[in-house]
Amino acid sequence: MNWPAIALTIRLALTVSAILVVVGFPIAYWIAFSRWRFKFVVEAIVAMPLVLPPTVLGFYFLLLLGRESLLGRALERIFGATLPFTFTGLVVASVIYSLPFAVQPFAAGFAGVDRALINASALLGASNFKTFFRLILPLSKASVLTGVVLSFAHTLGEFGVVLMVGGNIPGATRTISIAIYDDVQALNYSSANSNALALLIFAFFVLSVIYAVNRRSPSFSRVLPEVPE
Repeated sequence: MNWPAIALTIRLALTVSAILVVVGFPIAYWIAFSRWRFKFVVEAIVAMPLVLPPTVLGFYFLLLLGRESLLGRALERIFGATLPFTFTGLVVASVIYSLPFAVQPFAAGFAGVDRALINASALLGASNFKTFFRLILPLSKASVLTGVVLSFAHTLGEFGVVLMVGGNIPGATRTISIAIYDDVQALNYSSANSNALALLIFAFFVLSVIYAVNRRSPSFSRVLPEVPE
């Protein structure tokens, strides 16, 4: 088992999941309740990582975060170094890449809350903030759990984006998926099998938890990311 790569991957997944809760809640809330006629544009942008090849996203992340771009130079002044090929760069890229796996379940859960209850809360004088945390969020807990677990699991299994943005630096950007690839390239099938089997078992466990939590949901599909047609 490649424990340094596993530890770095878990650290990355936990960081990304926490950021996606903070970032994903307001985006999902807006998607669930906004009546803007062009809302589908925002939904399509959020869902793009579901259909774009990881190498495409990784390539544009390199251009966007590199020293040659305005944003890259601004971030370099803030962090003291360019973000590509750093752990911070991996976090930024992974947040974007896993965004739909958090936002779509969140939005589905928020939209599924009975509007009559929300209107009643407003009539009783509760603010939108209080209504969200005392009513909408508790009633959407299954969808929120699904989004958090899916984003965590998806980050664990990332390969193309993390390889493009982070490279393969031991102890800094080498995740478990890249370590498995290295083992296969080196014909070290025993190590590759151990690490791949661990990810396989974890993926099965994650899906089992999601199905178990949502087994009473009238429509399980509403809390899973949807690929736009």
